[in-house]
Amino acid sequence: MREPAHPRFDDLPAPQQAGILCNDPEFQKFAAIRSGLPEHRFTPTAAAEYLRACCKIKSRTALLNDPAARDQFAKMRTSFDGWRGRIANQR
Repeated sequence: MREPAHPRFDDLPAPQQAGILCNDPEFQKFAAIRSGLPEHRFTPTAAAEYLRACCKIKSRTALLNDPAARDQFAKMRTSFDGWRGRIANQR
């Protein structure tokens, strides 16, 4: 019997996406660079603080009900995807 397929990252709720990103070493490096801090000392907690500051929220769960925060999160994800070469950077 086949195992059920895992949902795609883009299909997950925004707070879950945010949690996954904060634990991603590439995102931690991105957040550190954007924050002007040393990359090697950026932890998942620091990445979560960066994300909350960017989205102007106190908790990642706010991404569920705050359209402005969700919009900021989408912009940050786009910047991250461009930074890591998954999409073309805007000129």
